[in-house]
Amino acid sequence: MIRINIELDKKKLCRAAKTAEQLVPESVKSLCREASQDIDAICERDPAVKSRTEAAMLYPGFHAIMAYRVANKLYKRKKYTTARLISQTARFLTGVEIHPGATIGKGLFIDHGSGVVIGETTVIGDNCTLYQGVTLGGTGKDSGKRHPTLGDNVMVGAGAKVLGNFTVGSDSKIAAGAVVLGPVPENSTAVGIPAHIVRRDGQKVSKIDLDQVHIPDPVSQELCVLMGKVMSLETKIKSLEEELKCAEAAASAPGEGAPAEADAQSKSDTDVG
Repeated sequence: MIRINIELDKKKLCRAAKTAEQLVPESVKSLCREASQDIDAICERDPAVKSRTEAAMLYPGFHAIMAYRVANKLYKRKKYTTARLISQTARFLTGVEIHPGATIGKGLFIDHGSGVVIGETTVIGDNCTLYQGVTLGGTGKDSGKRHPTLGDNVMVGAGAKVLGNFTVGSDSKIAAGAVVLGPVPENSTAVGIPAHIVRRDGQKVSKIDLDQVHIPDPVSQELCVLMGKVMSLETKIKSLEEELKCAEAAASAPGEGAPAEADAQSKSDTDVG
């Protein structure tokens, strides 16, 4: 009798669980899946995290993203005021401002988070990484699409500003402190103010590359090119100077003999007279 009762209880629990699962709205299930993917991104890319619980409870970037995902669903339902209220509350609590109208893919990791701003028409692909102080903003007062689009696996370094309606290609990196005002091709790096595009010799970067330090410096590269040209010009100038000296020496040799011959001829004429 006891075994039968236990089996009946198990069946009831299973039925209750299935019923409860069916009662959960699809939007809530979607939020749970996205939260799990965002936590996976933190655990994969931050060596300081010790557990999924820590990532979920103590990372302000994660909290800001979850608040955005709730606000975004309300925004799509035209609950604009409520959506903005949630986003501004999250900004106050986390220091991260994400407009509820932005489009963000799965696996976004906002490290540290303080000072990050993501504009209304920004589009962010999957598995992107943003560090503190990043701005994905617009320029001017244009309506419509006015913020950047980031492809998949894009890394934006600390303090970088990406301003305007253009695309940053997948697998690209934007160095810390860069100001990007134009498109960035895939598998490339943007460095400097304004940012310069640095190709990586046709070699595809790894799917998730978080190195913000070992990045090519286009200014240093241009200086090296200029130094090479200056050295080449100095060599040519020295060669020309030597050729000029030889030419002057050759030209002056007959000139020295001419006066002597003229004196000899004059003396001869005098003797004859």
